[in-house]
Amino acid sequence: MTVAVRVDTGARTLTFGDTAIPCAIGKGGACEASAKKEGDGCTPLGIWPIRSALLRPGRVRLQTSPHIPWRWTRECDGWSDGVDDPAYNRPVLLPRSFSHERLQRDDAAYDIVIVLGHNDVPPVPGMGSAIFWHIWVPDAHDLPKATEGCVAIARNEMDRLLPLLHQGMAMEII
Repeated sequence: MTVAVRVDTGARTLTFGDTAIPCAIGKGGACEASAKKEGDGCTPLGIWPIRSALLRPGRVRLQTSPHIPWRWTRECDGWSDGVDDPAYNRPVLLPRSFSHERLQRDDAAYDIVIVLGHNDVPPVPGMGSAIFWHIWVPDAHDLPKATEGCVAIARNEMDRLLPLLHQGMAMEII
């Protein structure tokens, strides 16, 4: 696994190669992965494998296919964040009786989602779910909103970086 992406949570920058760009992190700041709890809004520190990409049809146009596993999202796609759900921290089909996130949101945050390998082998209920790298959502002043624990960057930067990602890459959050 090669650390190709570094996130400095203090400086709010994401570095890929020689390029450093602004990023948003969780509204709860950053925390040790061992202290991460579901719903705390904290971005977990550590090295997380880049697992795959989830792309929203009609909002994403590909010049070439990504070099990481990927798929188009559907209206019925969700991600479980229900600590009592046997599918905790996994993709799920909606509707679902357990707590979950919709992968096709009204805003653009999940138009491109890079799934990070946090708490996934195996998932431990309550230790954090849906830690993604996605597109930031601007606030009323056009500044990026904090996330629920994810890392987020501007859409134009995500469009530029997506084709550069390869299997075996990881994101280090410091």
